[in-house]
Formats: sequence, C-alpha cells, structure tokens
Amino acid sequence: MKTALISDIHGNFEALEAVLADIREQQVSRIFCLGDIVGYGPNPRECLDEVIRSCEITILGNHDAATLFDPDGFNPVALQAVYWTRDQLDQTVGDASQTNKRWDFLGELPKKHSEDNLLFVHGSAREPTNEYVFPEDVYKRSKLDAIFSRVTQYCFQGHTHIPGVFTHDFDFITPDECDYEYQLDSNKALINVGSVGQPRDEDPRSCYTIFDSVTNQLQFRRLSYAYDETARKIYRIEQLHNSLGDRLKAGR
Repeated sequence: MKTALISDIHGNFEALEAVLADIREQQVSRIFCLGDIVGYGPNPRECLDEVIRSCEITILGNHDAATLFDPDGFNPVALQAVYWTRDQLDQTVGDASQTNKRWDFLGELPKKHSEDNLLFVHGSAREPTNEYVFPEDVYKRSKLDAIFSRVTQYCFQGHTHIPGVFTHDFDFITPDECDYEYQLDSNKALINVGSVGQPRDEDPRSCYTIFDSVTNQLQFRRLSYAYDETARKIYRIEQLHNSLGDRLKAGR
C-alpha cells in the first residue's frame, strides 16, 4: 500500500493544490498530513478545508497548536502570523458551520499516530509536536539515540522543512544523494518528508514523500508551483511580514 506523506503546508494553497494534483496521479491509497497546515501563509482556511477533505490522518503541528493555544517560543514574525491566522479562522466566510468545523478539526488533532512498526509525528518521536531533528544532529549521538529508542522501526516526521533520511548509523541522506528514491531496510530510520508550503533546503519546489509499505521504498517528489502568486498574496497582507514571501522564492 502506498501512502502519500505531506507536511508543513503553512497556508500555501498554491503549493498544496500542486501537490494534491500530483498525488492523484501516483496511485496512492491514502494521504497523511504531518502537521502545520496553517501559519506563515495567506490561505489558512482554504488549506484546512482541503486537508479535511483529502487526508485520512492528520497530525498536530506546532503552528496548528499555536493557533489553538498560547504560542510559545515563536519569533515576532511567526507570532504575528499566528495572530493573523486566528483572526482568519474566526471569520465566517460562506457557511457558518464551516468555521466551527475548522476549529473542531484542529482541536481534535492527535500528536502522533502509530500502526504496526510505523510512527507518524510532526516533530520527533521523543517530542511529537515541537522537537526539531536537523541534519546536523547526526553529530549529536545522545540526542539521536534518545529519539531512535522511541522508534520501533520507521518514524515519519516534518517540522524542519528539510527532507531526507536519518539512518541507524548516524547518517543523513538527502533526496539528491539517493536520486529521490531510498530503499529502507530492517534497520530503524527517521524520515523527514519535506515541506509542501515552505521548503528550507534551498530548493523552492514543494516536497512530499510516498512510502510503499509492501516494498519499504521511499520516493521524494519535488514539484514546481506558482510561488510568486503566493508571495504576492503575502505582500498584500500587512500582518504577514514580506520575508515570508521572499523566502518562498529562495527555498529557505
């Protein structure tokens, strides 16, 4: 069975539309979202509605949680975007029941999902919502040991917006290094599925991952989308800092 894994949409509807269109051509059985549907981007309502329609499982991201509760540890640009996002979700546009549906959906999101030897989180197996696992953490053996100890075999995650595979022997394999396909084996692995709406690996294209549970094969997919249009929307919104549009063009 093939599962499409998307994460870190961040209110970027143009990117989400491009990714979902591609997913429909890949003969996948289901779509999982690993969190951060909202935050930073100009279309939180539209992205939430699409995830509600399209995803079988959705995990709570830190920006999703910040929209619900008191934000903690956010820089001023991110914090201002959180407050603007709340206002957008509170606005009734069209069907009033849809506003409540969005809030109810966010409020019921789990912090993690497990099935067989697979774990799905936003951040890490140790701290599902907020912990970052960066590529340079391969040099922090105690941190990775602690995280791997909580994984049965494979853990799928997002949060850093940097796709790749952390191997059991403390290596990080980028999509470029494996020609966008990676064969998992019996050893444990942490898989960052990349970001749909705000890539940070200096590649502005959207990224998502397909996992085949029969063959244990990973496929990282990169897609061009109209990031200039998303940036223009951001520039028109006073409460969203222009840097949030600029970074889309540079993939950072």
